[in-house]
This record gives sequence, C-alpha cells and structure tokens, in this order.
Amino acid sequence: MNTLIITPARYDSTRFPGKPLAQLGGREIILRVMDRITQAGYPAVVATDDERILTSVEGAGYQAVMTSRSHHSGTDRVCEALGSVESATGEKYDIVINVQGDEPFIDTDQIRLLESCFEDPSVDIATLSRPFPKGGDIKLLEDPNLVKLVKSPQGNALYFSRSIIPYIRGVDKEEWTARHQFHTHIGVYGYRAEVLREITQLPRTPLEKAESLEQLRWLENGYSIRVAESNSSNIGIDTPEDLAAAEVYLQEISQRQNKA
Repeated sequence: MNTLIITPARYDSTRFPGKPLAQLGGREIILRVMDRITQAGYPAVVATDDERILTSVEGAGYQAVMTSRSHHSGTDRVCEALGSVESATGEKYDIVINVQGDEPFIDTDQIRLLESCFEDPSVDIATLSRPFPKGGDIKLLEDPNLVKLVKSPQGNALYFSRSIIPYIRGVDKEEWTARHQFHTHIGVYGYRAEVLREITQLPRTPLEKAESLEQLRWLENGYSIRVAESNSSNIGIDTPEDLAAAEVYLQEISQRQNKA
C-alpha cells in the first residue's frame, strides 16, 4: 500500500486562534506534530490555509501545501491536499491518514495500526478508540467533548455520540463504568483514497448536524469504519488550557527520559 499522511492545520481556530504556531516546549505545535509523524517513515505533508503556517513548516524542512479557506472540515482540506500532492509529484496514493495538527504526542504505532486496517479489503475508513477505564469517573465520560462509540463484533463502528452510549438500563449511573466497557474515540482517521474523494462530496446529514460529528455522515451513507483499539495516551490541544496541560506532560516525558 502506498500511504500518505496529511495534517490539516487551520489558523483561525474558534477556541484557540493561531494554535498551530503556539509554542509547546519552545517549538511550534505543528512542528512537534510533524516531528512525531515523520518518525513513522511515511511521506507527510501539512495542509494549511495560512502563509504563516506554510512558512513555519517549510522553514523546518517539512512539506506543506496551501488549501482553500472555505473548507468546513479537516477532511475536506485533506482531500484537496491529496489532489495537490498527486498533481505535483505524479505519485498515486492508496491510503491517506489524517493526523490532526493539534496532536503533538501522536504515537507512530497508532499510524501503523491505522494502516494495517486496510489489509481487509472491506474497510473503507479506519479510526481508533481507547477503552475507558473500568470503574472510572462517570462525570468524565459525560463530557460532550469526549466522543463515545459502539462497534460491532467485527470491529466496525455502529455509532459515535457525544452522549454516553450505550445506556445501561436498570443500573445506577454511578455504576455504569464498572458494569460495562465503554470506548472513547481517538480522532485520527485513515481512508482509501477513492473513498476520501467520495465522502467529501456528500451533503451533510441529519445525524451529523445533530451531533456535529462528520463521521456520522459516512455511516449514514453506508461506508464502513473499522475501529482499532489503542491504549496509547493522546493529548490533543483544543484550548490554551489544553496547551498548559501539554506543557506539564512534556516536562514529565523529559524527566522520565533523563532518568532512563
């Protein structure tokens, strides 16, 4: 399989404007993402809508392409970037992996895990989940920013929700996490290239609008989403508060490495 990693990076984030260029441990977030991605050994490119991000990425020796400012999602930006890269290089890619530009701690094993899902020819799209700790705090699971999912015995997604799914009938809510293994979504995706082109042409659907989750559009239109399980820690950065937490986590990693 010929695989390309594309990282969408938009400057005007609603909750954290300029986020890709914010400093994490003295280095821009987007560069830390690319530092991690390139360790996996795949070709990689940043898809951005801002010259400042383009300049930063290219100045660090990484590849970047400009994309439209009008895209409604990172998936749309990734699709445009795929076309640009293929046109410029003449290379054709089978698999595209979308690693968000706010994932500076992405595990390279997670990228390989996503790619391995496509060894099954029935898989259109792949993503990752993490088991929620058994007996964990139900209030953490109730957070609507923490997306939950349920999947089939074959490992395909059945539904994603900002609500807790499934509902455990007849059990006090405080006991739910002890009685059932819940799963939370890790927002990293892989797509077959032809599927990526198809799903970005689909109109928004009722479930997508209700939950504000674009992957529901894909499910509503009959695409399969294989879910692979990962226990690796991911700290995405959506807000300045997340950045502060990431700084602490980075220092902890550095301290552990110094002791090793």
